[in-house]
Amino acid sequence: MTETWDPAGDGVLRLPSGRLVRGRGLYHAHGRGAHSPSAAHAPEPGFGLYVLGRRPPETTWPMRWLHWPDFWVPRDRSAAIEAITDAWDRTRCQRVEVACAGGRGRTGTVLSCMVVLDGVPNRAAVAYVRAHYDRKAVEMPWQRRFVETFPASKS
Repeated sequence: MTETWDPAGDGVLRLPSGRLVRGRGLYHAHGRGAHSPSAAHAPEPGFGLYVLGRRPPETTWPMRWLHWPDFWVPRDRSAAIEAITDAWDRTRCQRVEVACAGGRGRTGTVLSCMVVLDGVPNRAAVAYVRAHYDRKAVEMPWQRRFVETFPASKS
């Protein structure tokens, strides 16, 4: 059974293939902020990828933590590529959520990498995410470079 997000939901990004993924800021967990669904109205994710400098709180859904300090790139590039690719694969049949503290820099970087996996050229991915998710996504030049060098999907 395929579980998906409401395309009009807060923070939901439609990838070029039609897959949906939700980005949000964990500091806005109760409906405060642009990418923060109200806990009373949004369904739980089927899977969460959390990109933070320290381990996130436990969730009731399956999740993965990727060590990624604020305003930087992930500590382990190969682990990041594997985690982002896994999360993108899951968007085919699960409600996948990507979140960092604020929902813009690291989350925007991951969403941009998912856009690359979905077939958008690396140099166009950040613009796609800024146009369809948050105009301030991917905050730092080195985050943009991470997206520009992210390996495209082989499928």
